[in-house]
Parts: sequence; C-alpha cells; structure tokens
Amino acid sequence: MGVNERTTRRGPLRLLTLLAFAALLAAAPRATAADVGQVDLELVLAVDISYSMDVEEQQVQRDGYVAAITSKPVLDAIRDGLLGRVAVAYVEWAGADEQRTVVPWRLIDGPASARAFADELAAQPLRRAYRTSISGALTHAVRMFEGNGYDGLRRVVDVSGDGPNNQGAPVENVRDEAIERGVVINGLPLMLKRPSYAMMDLVDLDVYYRDCVVGGPGAFVLPVRAIEQFAEAVRTKLVMEIAGLPPEAPAIGPSPAPRVQRVADDPTSSCTVGEQLWRDRFGN
Repeated sequence: MGVNERTTRRGPLRLLTLLAFAALLAAAPRATAADVGQVDLELVLAVDISYSMDVEEQQVQRDGYVAAITSKPVLDAIRDGLLGRVAVAYVEWAGADEQRTVVPWRLIDGPASARAFADELAAQPLRRAYRTSISGALTHAVRMFEGNGYDGLRRVVDVSGDGPNNQGAPVENVRDEAIERGVVINGLPLMLKRPSYAMMDLVDLDVYYRDCVVGGPGAFVLPVRAIEQFAEAVRTKLVMEIAGLPPEAPAIGPSPAPRVQRVADDPTSSCTVGEQLWRDRFGN
C-alpha cells in the first residue's frame, strides 16, 4: 500500500475520532456556578445574645430573622442578583470566648432553601451569655469565610447588638483588619430601652456603631429604637446587603424613626467607651 493510499484512508478515521471526542465533550457535565460555589454574597448574621437582651427581645430578634429570610422583598433581591444565589450563616455571640454558629453556611437560591434555613433557625433554643465582645464576634465571623466552599462576589458581616464592646480585643482594630481582608461590616444597633449607666448602655449606640464597628465599601448602620420596628428593619437591611444597595433607605417605623446612617468621615465616639464603663462599674 502506498503512502498516498494510507493517508487517504487515515483521513476519515481521524475525522470520526474527532467527531467522537467532540460528542463526548458535549455530553460531559459542564462546570456551573453551583459546582464551584459561586454566589452573589457570603453573609454572616452575627446576633447578640448577652444578658442585656431580655427573653422577649431575643424572641423578637429571632422571629425577625426567620420572617425576613423568607419574605418576598428578600427573595426578590436574591433572585435579581447576578447569580441569583447567596450563602448565609447565623452566629450568636456574647463575651470574647462566646460565639456559636447556630446555622452553618447554607445556600439560599429560592423560597424552598430560604424556608429550610428559617426552619432550621427557628428550631434552635434561645440562650443567653455574659459580656459583650463585638470584636470577638467579628473575629469569629471573618474566619468563617475561610474554606467555606463558596466564592462570593461580596463578603459581609452583619452585626446586631444592644451595647458597646466591653471585652476582648479593641473593636476598632478588629474592624480595620476585617476591612483590609475585603469584608464589609454593617450594623443593627438595638436601642430598645432607656439607657442606664448601671447596665452600661449608651445613649448614642448608633453613633458608636457608625464610628467603631461598621466599615468597608457601602457600609451602613440601621438603628432600631422600638421593638415593633425590628422585623421591618431586618428585611430592609437584608435587601440592602443582598442587592448591594447604597445606604439610602427610608425611615423605619414611628417617630423618632431610625434611618440608615453612613460611615462618618469625622468619627466622634470613643471606641473604648464600653471597656471604660465596665472598669468604672466593676474595676476590672
């Protein structure tokens, strides 16, 4: 057999081989956003359970998150995202060594997964613990992004609480380290009671959160001053975080109505006021 004849016969075989290989490639599953864990947002909900929160407030807080995650505005915000998927975890915190992941990372991409998250959260018992370490909560939350299996376009820690940091590392330092790692921190200060020196409350907790706790591109504070405002405030906050909206939200609830606050260019708070109040009262 001559060279030309072998070449002529090899041509159809090579073509058949290439066609078969192409068919295999077409039939093979392709990597999708789901396969690689890509999401629009990785969000840690960090919730205060210190003893300054009474049982009623804790229940309202828990119910607010359960209702918000399944609400139409939140589900619409998730659906309208670039990928239509977010990853959410729920953490409870108090003192420097008191952080507990109540609901670990869960993918939410529609009503069914949102309801599953809400049911899992609602089934957990309420609990309380001593002291208030916002810095400990932030440190724990930021670590949760490492190796969580998701690749978010944005990473956000959402902190809610009713008092200033009074234990652990300086909150301002931890906040700055989180921002350097590309994490945005938003705040939901709960100002539901008349401030009391004995309870180490702050009259201007919202300003403290604005100056010392939140930070990063688009960071905001949404204070809550009445218990009936909480559910709507949580919905508003989640929609803003999921949609990546700028801090321009309407007032929530009755007068005096809390409004979304931007990060201040000229902070006025002492970021160690909580530690000082603790020392003044307990001497340590």
